[in-house]
Amino acid sequence: MIRLRVKEVATQKVISMTRLSRLADTNYKTIKAIFDNPYREVTTTTLDKLARALEVSVIDLIEEVPDDRAN
Repeated sequence: MIRLRVKEVATQKVISMTRLSRLADTNYKTIKAIFDNPYREVTTTTLDKLARALEVSVIDLIEEVPDDRAN
């Protein structure tokens, strides 16, 4: 299962949801949804915009975590 690390990276860089929304040219509601649910599915385009806005690699914004539902 993939988990987004957008909130953690933005917090480390002291970038608010509003500022990230502007920097990434992405709707604020999308940013809030990602912050609220790191397991939310996003497009590769959105992920790329977020990575560019946060000045990190796309790889830095995702992590693989065990899927507890597999059992």
